[in-house]
Amino acid sequence: MDKSTSNKPLNRRSPRTCAARTSSSILAAKESMKMKMKKNQDDDFIRDDYATAQEAKTIIAGKTGIVYDDQMVKHFCMWDKNYPENPERFSKIIERCKELKLIDRCTRIESRLATEEEILTQHTIDKIKVLKETQNENDETKLEQLSSKYDSVYVNNFTYECSLLAVGSTIDLVDAICKGEIQNGMAIIRPPGHHAMRDEYCGYCFYNNVAIAAQLALKKFNLQRILIVDWDIHHGQATQQMFYDDKRVVYFSIHRYDHGSFWPELRESNFHYIGDSAGKGKNFNIPLNETGMKDADYLAIFQQVLLPMAYEFQPELIIISAGYDAAINCPEGSMEVSPACYSHLLSPLMGLAGGKVAVILEGGYCLKSLSEGVALTLRTLLGDPAPSLIDFGLPCDSVVESILNVIYVHKPYWQCFQLQDAYDVDVNEGGGIKTRKKSTEKPSIAPTTKRHHPVVKFIGNETKLDFYPTRDCYPIQEEETFKKLDQKLNHLKLVTDLRVPPNRVAFGYDEKMTEHRNNQESNHPEKPERITKIFLMHRDYNLLERCLSIKSRMATEEEILLSHTNSHLEDMKKLPTMSAEELNEKGNSYDSIYLHSKSYECALLAAGTLLQVVDSVINGEARSGVAVVRPPGHHAEDDTACGFCLFNNVSIAAKYAIEVHSLKRILVLDWDVHHGNGTQKIFEEDDRVLYISLHRYNHGRFFPTTKEGDHDRVGIGRGEGFNVNIPWNRPGGGMSDGDYIAAFHSIVLPIAYQFNPELVLVSAGFDACIHDPLGHCKVTPEAYAHMTHWLTTLANGKVILSLEGGYNVTSISYALTLCTKALLGDPLPPLTTTLAPCSSAVETIQNVLNTQEKYWPCLKFNVALPKDYVLKNSESNMGDSPKLVNNSYEKNEDLIEKMQSLKFENITLKGDQEVCDAPEDGNPRDARSREGRSSRDSDHESGAAARPNAQTLVVDPVIISSLRVVGLQEYTTTPGWFFFLLVSSSVQLVFFLLSSSVQFFFFFFSLKGYLSDNMQRLLNQEMFAVVPLPGCPHLVQVQAVPQSGIDVNTPCGTCDSQQENWICLICYLVFCGRYINQHMMFHNEESTHPLALSFTDLSVWCYVCEAYIDNMILYPAKNAVHRSKFGSDLEWSYGDRTPNTRLSNR
Repeated sequence: MDKSTSNKPLNRRSPRTCAARTSSSILAAKESMKMKMKKNQDDDFIRDDYATAQEAKTIIAGKTGIVYDDQMVKHFCMWDKNYPENPERFSKIIERCKELKLIDRCTRIESRLATEEEILTQHTIDKIKVLKETQNENDETKLEQLSSKYDSVYVNNFTYECSLLAVGSTIDLVDAICKGEIQNGMAIIRPPGHHAMRDEYCGYCFYNNVAIAAQLALKKFNLQRILIVDWDIHHGQATQQMFYDDKRVVYFSIHRYDHGSFWPELRESNFHYIGDSAGKGKNFNIPLNETGMKDADYLAIFQQVLLPMAYEFQPELIIISAGYDAAINCPEGSMEVSPACYSHLLSPLMGLAGGKVAVILEGGYCLKSLSEGVALTLRTLLGDPAPSLIDFGLPCDSVVESILNVIYVHKPYWQCFQLQDAYDVDVNEGGGIKTRKKSTEKPSIAPTTKRHHPVVKFIGNETKLDFYPTRDCYPIQEEETFKKLDQKLNHLKLVTDLRVPPNRVAFGYDEKMTEHRNNQESNHPEKPERITKIFLMHRDYNLLERCLSIKSRMATEEEILLSHTNSHLEDMKKLPTMSAEELNEKGNSYDSIYLHSKSYECALLAAGTLLQVVDSVINGEARSGVAVVRPPGHHAEDDTACGFCLFNNVSIAAKYAIEVHSLKRILVLDWDVHHGNGTQKIFEEDDRVLYISLHRYNHGRFFPTTKEGDHDRVGIGRGEGFNVNIPWNRPGGGMSDGDYIAAFHSIVLPIAYQFNPELVLVSAGFDACIHDPLGHCKVTPEAYAHMTHWLTTLANGKVILSLEGGYNVTSISYALTLCTKALLGDPLPPLTTTLAPCSSAVETIQNVLNTQEKYWPCLKFNVALPKDYVLKNSESNMGDSPKLVNNSYEKNEDLIEKMQSLKFENITLKGDQEVCDAPEDGNPRDARSREGRSSRDSDHESGAAARPNAQTLVVDPVIISSLRVVGLQEYTTTPGWFFFLLVSSSVQLVFFLLSSSVQFFFFFFSLKGYLSDNMQRLLNQEMFAVVPLPGCPHLVQVQAVPQSGIDVNTPCGTCDSQQENWICLICYLVFCGRYINQHMMFHNEESTHPLALSFTDLSVWCYVCEAYIDNMILYPAKNAVHRSKFGSDLEWSYGDRTPNTRLSNR
């Protein structure tokens, strides 16, 4: 099968039915307008798709800031010299950072005292006064007495000054990042802050450094999305409290909990405390209920929960409450996280928020692991590679339980948490739980038999004391334990590779490779311009001068024979002597191959240039590499050419690294849209090479059209389990950024970390990129940069990209250029497309997990979760359970009867034209809006399935005259919307939706006059009207309007769109409509919140009833939107009762 023509999607159309009779001139005008609109849309589409990549051109890595002040050592405990929060914590950190020459590489931010006004953003005036009064107090007894009023606190006469220094330093670091003066930075400060509550000192903390800086950043820089990651071993309960109902801040805490028995022993530290009001779903607690957690446990939390959520959230700023008391040998945490692990936690976060990351020191009480952890964190901010992790291990069962619990409670609020299947749960009469059949509509998935049932357990003691101990109130390690862990820590420091190559990227390219060309077909997709355009864009982005240019060479015959048979090599060697006719005949003997007299030479040059890059990286000249080569290679099998590929460049490079450089573990990641059948075959029995491929498969119908690309092909012999196929089966392609993000975090990265490669080779095909004529997928150029960035935490950053496919020259040029920028450490452009995996991708991922979990025990998360909310009886003052919707719909029989009693007859409104397309039975549930239509409808929008049988209407003129138009919207997305009018004498509210622009008008005038003035729009099917239902059974779920009101300029909470947004009337989150990115529809599906209010026309849609609703219960929300939109109150239209009467009777 020809690679360039296989599996072209068919366009399916449904026939139109009963169109209104219109003249030929009108039809011609409509067709002309459609073509004009399509042209404009296409122009915008192409321009917008590359805009992000174009904007990245001038964005390069900035400086790393550092702030600290030696005065901070003055804060110490006067009566207990062994207190763990002591000045040595600060001095040892500075000492280690200077030893590694890190501070000299940073931009120094001057420390300063915070002002009272700044402190008051999160604390009461009393907490300022009390601490301020200690400045001149030298009486140790009085200071200890004061300290005893608070949990785990000591105070001396320098505590106030040091606390102000800590806050002021944090604020200025964050400000410098937000202003672009520095790229990122670290505040090495004390005392810490994340336990400091609004009106109470707590846990070594007086003022909440991070919370104050975040609050000020929201105000000063008008930020809408801040992510606070708290990896201190103790829960930062104060930070959680301060942002618990703020949708702009996601607080994510990983902390030891021990089911509530570990300090601070609070129920609110458990997983089911997820936020409140508008902030619901924005608070994440990952409670660790065992000691001894290691690197694998923390990285599992990042890969399964934090990173998927963070990419969906797309923060504008990241602040890390960086405590190091989970590090090995810290007596307070009793965990065993290696210092190097903190580099791996930080690095992927630096790919978000344009690299705007502030790391603020919190706890950490083993001086050796604390100072090492901070130093390696600072190295990462400076752009040094993350050291490889030693003795990585597997996530333990306890952390798996916590992760699944968190995914379960947050699933209604985040689209990324859809990979786990769901099962139904019944409650027995005795209160016990029994499971029913697994709930799934995906029969192609091999269902998992594993199920998880979340349970809330609390064994802590929340009793608040009048006085707290001030001496000997901290854990002390046994000497034997300390020595054992200290030896392990010393070993880790000894074997951790901190070498940094002098060059970030080795770049291989040779223009001679353009001599391989198809003389028979000039427009063949594998054309020379592929590499020349990539090279020119690298030059245009000023990347070549920042890379180490590698001299190209031809691979030797011995090197080719590392992966290929002698007979195949001999066949290729004959090419230069063949005539054009012979070359054409020879090419036709292979699958999707063309040949040229220069093809053999170019193929040798492609392989040899890649080997040069491999040498440069392994020898330490460069950290990473990029090989812009052709012809590509991953389809070439050991004994034959295939799919534009003559020699398998990447497999030759992997064998070369093993044989010449003595490497033992190599990861080959293939993200070309086609399955790398050649690479898989070459390594299918080799356990030294882990091959992972993400590709279109379409159940074997997509090139190379063999079963070898399916998820169940895992390798054979010694290589069994070392072949991982992730086959996309979505009809027509269309795989997007969200699908690849989900696959990376759930499959690629967990397996790669367990494998622990010494080198990563990427078969970097870009034919899944937008606008590729062969791939038909929607992966953006910037998504490839993010994927590249994630890989750089492996193998000490030894990552090499070798060009494979990709046939839209513009797309591949942007994509590989952004990948090179990622390797150079430049801030990554944001991902702006919908980042939720599609249902087909979820199927694929689940199938792969089912297949691979026997080989890779790190894949522990393919577990079914309860479909219903099972934590209803859990005590929670702050984390209310999601409200479940009763899916039964009781029709309003009176209304339906009245609607069905209406007579339909011809009505002539102007000229001879008839108004068509009314629902035959007048059922309002057939009058679907763009917001309420199900996913099934979207496939038939232009056909019979979407259009009821035609009827013409006659309406009493008195009724028409009495109706008032209260909502008017220009409707842009789908041309040809039909008009229908449902009228009930008891209902006077009518909505009009038009299709030219996006504007909203309020009109109070005769409907009859308006219809007369707009007859041509009716005839052109640009208008329709819907009568809302006067009530529905779900109105009881409507919540009160937030005290802050409603802002109609609030962007979609997922994609930031401000077009056609809706607000949920249960949680008051804002999402875009169906014909933007469908995020309100997704919100309904995930949260089961039934009612949403349109910012555009003030209509309210019930997803369960599938109808518009208008009832006085909705007035407060509608009025709040009206005030925001027009600056005045909405007219009351619900009879004699006033809004105040209605509210008091609710």
